[in-house]
Amino acid sequence: MGIRLPFLDRAPVVSVLRLQGAIGAGPRAGLSDQAMAPLIEKAFARGKPKAVCLVINSPGGSPVQSSLIAARIRRLADDRKVPVYAFVEDAAASGGYWIAAAADEIWADPGSIVGSIGVVSSGFGAQVFLARQGIERRIHTAGRSKTMLDPFSEEKPEDVERLNRILHRMHALFIEHVRSRRGDKLDTSAPGLFEGEFWLGEEAREIGLIDGVGHIVPEMKRRFGRKVRFRRYEAKKGLLRRFGGAMISDALGGLEEQALWARYGL
Repeated sequence: MGIRLPFLDRAPVVSVLRLQGAIGAGPRAGLSDQAMAPLIEKAFARGKPKAVCLVINSPGGSPVQSSLIAARIRRLADDRKVPVYAFVEDAAASGGYWIAAAADEIWADPGSIVGSIGVVSSGFGAQVFLARQGIERRIHTAGRSKTMLDPFSEEKPEDVERLNRILHRMHALFIEHVRSRRGDKLDTSAPGLFEGEFWLGEEAREIGLIDGVGHIVPEMKRRFGRKVRFRRYEAKKGLLRRFGGAMISDALGGLEEQALWARYGL
């Protein structure tokens, strides 16, 4: 009878990193590089995982934070030689897809929303409201561009032109990232591919935005055996965020996030 060595019988481990919510800057954002960095590092380092799975449910947000998170994931994957698989829940749209594209393979549910490769800037104009209320806007600057797109002043054509240049450059970076990650899988002739269009799971597979329609547990069992274990990582809100000024900040952030989800009918 052979000798059983417990450390040789350990089931393979897969790290599961949940990326949930709108993407923004700072610790209060649902998803930011600052908030997610420790979890991403642990997901790749702890327990010598066979793979890291990204469970993504995001309508997008900050393109810079999306790029930072994706770059961190890709850097660790290359350094540690660990494959990365992304699994989409309701949506991996806009910045959410930017992050998903960092994976070696992308999988989605048949009803998942995928794509929206574009960049948007939104705001408001309140100068008419102020005038009707008899409120005079006073602002003093050193530097002619410091009041660019000030919501309490009339919009200037030169400011809009400058913003459009910035948006087009950011869009080009997004497209370059998707092309470099998806390579020959991508059907670049698909209408609207880089124009902010989005698709459901099977349609996204047909044009190469994802690799297949499927779910994390059966797919990982198929690859690593039925005994595969999942070690999960997810950002949690601190207790103090439920009180005081944080409640107001979170409420406003929640409205902004709802607006992002609403773009996809969710």
